[in-house]
Amino acid sequence: MASATPASGSTPSRPDGQLTTFSIFIELEHRIRQSADEEVLGFNAVNETRNLVPYRQAVLWRSDDGSDHGRVFAVSGLAVPDATSPFIRWVGKLCRFLSGPDHRNETKACSMASLEPDFAREWAQWLPPHVMWLPLKRPNGAFLGGLLLARDEPWKDAERHLLSYLAGSYGHAWGALRPGGFRALQGWKRRRKFWFAAAVVVTLLACLPVHQSSLAPAEIIPGDPAVVGAPIDGVVDSFAVKPNEMVHEGQELLSLDDRRLKSRLEVAEKSLEIVQAEYRQASQKAVFDHSSRVDIAILKGKMEQAKAEMEYVKELLDRIVIRAPRDGLVIFDNVNDWLGRPVATGERIMQVADPSEVKIEVWLPVAEALKLELGAPVKLFLNVAPHRAVDGRLEYASYEARPTPEGHYAYRLVATVQDNSRSLRIGLKGTAKVFGDRTLLIFHLLKRPFSSLRQYFGI
Repeated sequence: MASATPASGSTPSRPDGQLTTFSIFIELEHRIRQSADEEVLGFNAVNETRNLVPYRQAVLWRSDDGSDHGRVFAVSGLAVPDATSPFIRWVGKLCRFLSGPDHRNETKACSMASLEPDFAREWAQWLPPHVMWLPLKRPNGAFLGGLLLARDEPWKDAERHLLSYLAGSYGHAWGALRPGGFRALQGWKRRRKFWFAAAVVVTLLACLPVHQSSLAPAEIIPGDPAVVGAPIDGVVDSFAVKPNEMVHEGQELLSLDDRRLKSRLEVAEKSLEIVQAEYRQASQKAVFDHSSRVDIAILKGKMEQAKAEMEYVKELLDRIVIRAPRDGLVIFDNVNDWLGRPVATGERIMQVADPSEVKIEVWLPVAEALKLELGAPVKLFLNVAPHRAVDGRLEYASYEARPTPEGHYAYRLVATVQDNSRSLRIGLKGTAKVFGDRTLLIFHLLKRPFSSLRQYFGI
């Protein structure tokens, strides 16, 4: 079509020239409609428009939000405009000025003499003296940007009218390619059934009734253990068993230090011997001196007291050896943690439990608390077998939160194990899922976000 291009500075006036111009216009408009994206459209705008009217430079300005803010989108002869170059910065300033309310409504020819002095001082350095500004708009009048054409010859009215029609085609095509345009609207219409169906499905799922649930750390504990405590005040001397060892009823478990009691027993025996000797002397003396019979009664009382003290110390010595109250597994901490440790009467030292009778102990954090009913289902996922859940039923729930071994406050829960066929070792740890009342799925999913917001705002 280069051979059909009109001569510079003139528009064909003969019938064949008008026909040629019309053909070029139709071909150019066809290319505009075939533009696959904004980059192709911008290339056609700044380079292919030369086939219709002659010019030396062309700049396409893209408005970001329909105002005078935007950027240089395309420049004739350049693949990609460099936003940091002096020319792009200056011509961008000029396009921003022409995008103002006074210049965005119609196609107009401008020269450096008709613009502000700030542009006139640098005009000759960057652009030819005559420019044509073509505002580009959507069919609804929304401003998209503008096309700036510059050349050395003045622009004619016929060229202005022709370019005004072309600007309408550019604006229509650009509006369809940009977000929110005709193609986007068509795409939304094509997909609205899908989005409507998706919204219905999401709404139905949000209203789906589900059980409230919370996750909490848990452990396998003995079901009905026998507590082994200190029978007397003393110091742990030695252990006869090791942790997790099976024992029989009456088997020795540990013993307390007996040195203090043995010393006490020796003192009691000496005291008894002394009182017995005094009692014999007083009895012999009473045969000849009847007044000594009073001393016999006093010494007899002291002798009974000394015997009682000796028997009591012997009984304490019998208690220093602690024996198993039942058959089962011995559960206690490391032996070295107990050796030499003083204990008070009744202080728990260990437990003896049947390994086949176990329960689930759960520490439910305060932040995860929910309304629970006795008999509620509990699922335990052990760390050693996370793929197999241990089913349980809630048996006990503490009324108040208490400190956990880790130092956090939580509610203690105890659940019975429903599947007795599995062998569960006491001490195994995992994560328990505790189920509460039924609620809507949307409320269950938003429970923690709402709780966090409430704590953040102090509601």
